[in-house]
Amino acid sequence: MAAQNKEAQAKKRKLVVEPEHDAEPLESNGGLEMLSDEEEESDALSDDGNVDEFPEINEESDSDDSEGDTEDGDQSEDEGEDEDKDGSDEPDSDDPDLHIFPEPKTVISDITGRPKRVYPEIEPEYDSDSSTEDAPNRVGDIPMHWYDDLPHVGYDINGKQVLRPARGDELDKFLQTVEDSSAWTAAFDKNTQTDKQLSAEELDIIRRLYANEVPDASYDPYEPMVEWFTGKGKEEYMPLSAAPEPKRRWVPSKWEKQKVMKIVRAIRQGRIIPSKPKSTKKTEFYSIWSEPSSSHPPPLPAPKVQLPTNSESYNPPEEYLPTDAERQKWEAMDPEDREKDYLPQKYSALRLVPAYDCFIKERFSRQLDLYLAPRIQRVKLNIDPNTLIPKLPSPNSLKPFPNYKSLTFKHGKGRVRCTSISPDGAWVLSGDEQGVVSLWEVNVGREVIRWQFEGKIGSLEWCSRTDVSYFVVGIEEKLHFLIPPNLPPALLSLTQSLLAPATLPVPPPNPTQVKWITTPTDTWSVETPILTIHLPPSSGFPTQITWHRRGDYLATVSTGGPQGGVWIHQITRRHSQAPFKKVRGAVQLVLFHPLKPHFFVATQQYVRIYNLSEQKLLKTLTPGIKWISSMDVHPSGDHLIVGGYDRKLCWFDLELSDKPYKILRYHTRAIRSLHFHPTYPLFASSSDDGAIQIFHSRVFNDLMTDPLIVPLKILRGHEVRDGLGVLQVKWCSRNPWLVSAGADGSLAVWCS
Repeated sequence: MAAQNKEAQAKKRKLVVEPEHDAEPLESNGGLEMLSDEEEESDALSDDGNVDEFPEINEESDSDDSEGDTEDGDQSEDEGEDEDKDGSDEPDSDDPDLHIFPEPKTVISDITGRPKRVYPEIEPEYDSDSSTEDAPNRVGDIPMHWYDDLPHVGYDINGKQVLRPARGDELDKFLQTVEDSSAWTAAFDKNTQTDKQLSAEELDIIRRLYANEVPDASYDPYEPMVEWFTGKGKEEYMPLSAAPEPKRRWVPSKWEKQKVMKIVRAIRQGRIIPSKPKSTKKTEFYSIWSEPSSSHPPPLPAPKVQLPTNSESYNPPEEYLPTDAERQKWEAMDPEDREKDYLPQKYSALRLVPAYDCFIKERFSRQLDLYLAPRIQRVKLNIDPNTLIPKLPSPNSLKPFPNYKSLTFKHGKGRVRCTSISPDGAWVLSGDEQGVVSLWEVNVGREVIRWQFEGKIGSLEWCSRTDVSYFVVGIEEKLHFLIPPNLPPALLSLTQSLLAPATLPVPPPNPTQVKWITTPTDTWSVETPILTIHLPPSSGFPTQITWHRRGDYLATVSTGGPQGGVWIHQITRRHSQAPFKKVRGAVQLVLFHPLKPHFFVATQQYVRIYNLSEQKLLKTLTPGIKWISSMDVHPSGDHLIVGGYDRKLCWFDLELSDKPYKILRYHTRAIRSLHFHPTYPLFASSSDDGAIQIFHSRVFNDLMTDPLIVPLKILRGHEVRDGLGVLQVKWCSRNPWLVSAGADGSLAVWCS
């Protein structure tokens, strides 16, 4: 049998290798054979003298074109080997001991038409080696928390759901551990969601892991070493693999070249910074006990112990010993009043001196002296407190300013919430909550005319133009334009032509909900408004009316409305528009800049400055007030004062910062009104405490000089009713006179 196998192998080699020239006989080279320890001489002679010749190497085999040919050749050689193997197995097919698997059947393939072998199917029995037979859940190695919200925990081999087994609560687990003594040897199986009992081998592995031992019990870490490749007769002279050296060992890789060039480009472009070279500087060591050099003066030395005197000797002279009277006097005194803490005593010998009874107390006093000793000598500054107060000019040098009440005008029973003074400073308008508007003279307080409206007066304001004369009164969702009586004919006709022109201007392309209604000409009178503006419904109560310095634009603030209640009206074009589509917060006040096209909008806590021509936000001021109640801008336009209900008055320098330059707290209750004088360096503030504060406010053209703010006078003349005091103050344009409106239903004129 062995001989037949040898012959078959020899035939196989002859079929695979077809040399171009015949091989020389072995005897010509000496006729020697090298035999291994396991071979015998009979096996060496099994080749029958046939020696395989090493095939020639084709130089073109390294090219890409030869790869396909090589693969085809290898495939043909493999097929030849398979045929030889099949042929070599045929003689041995008669031996039943060599058949491990069932015998195949040779059939003709329907696809290729060639014979093929078909083996019977293997039927697994009960004792077959199946590692997944005991696992009903076939979901595989996935996170089991995916099934936490589902009633099943996976699927079996047939694709059916494996339902989640019922699990008891903590009490059931405790009872199970009490009843079953082997419950502690079970582990929770996440795959089946049940407790699986551990075998003795698994428990032994766990015990070994806890003991830091090898998990395998049959492993011997101290077994003797087996020398496989060392020793006599076991030396290895040949490499482990006889495969030829691959070409990639000596040919540079183009992929590595690309990676290296990519890194080089990144280093050149600065995207990769090489590591810093290691410093060759030696480590410096410092003495932690050495005193560092310092420019500060050295600390003061600790107080020294007072040296003993003659009276502290154990044998002092007689003149140091106290008498009985001195001893009784010393004992009767308090310890802190005694001149000395001891009484001199005399002993004939040093060995007779007893222990010092005040030793511990004296040591403790010494420790206190060291602990409380000053470390630094500080020079005391003798500063006069009066020099810390800023030097302000005397109020007498800052005259004129109002300092007394000239007259009082009784308005009615309601609170006077608003007042306004004509541009020439001769007439005063005032409105109360009863709907009454009065026109009276500043000098004598004589009432000229009175208008009665339905509803309370929210605000009123004179037009700032001097070539015409009229004013606006704001009530619920309406603005009435009125002309005062006793005007010159030329001034009256110009005012009427402005408010009620003969030809109305072209309406805007986008009309708004605001309606301009002119009274018919035949019904014109002093007591009726010549023009009325109807604000949109639900606009609410107009709380403020302010004019542009040229008198053509008018801004109003109402308590309601989708645009924050802010409307800007143009008189000449008879057009109204809402400048804001959406406003952050509730708008409290608005103001026009006196020189620039800027618009101030005050909400509850912020003041925003907008550029109307460019339609953008310029700056947001943060006064730090919880609720803003009043605001006014300086005639120069560079300064702004803001008052709040929390008694703060903030002065802003608009060219300096968005934070207050100075915060004043002179009022004891909420601030209601602020107003700058148009010509004099004065401003006034009124509050619910019934007081009016007059300040001198001088602004310099030099940007390096700070404004001079000096409190001048506190004016008191209004009664506080229902927690409300002075509601509004206004200055006369040509005189340093002030008009104030109070919650007590009266107005006062303050003169200098």
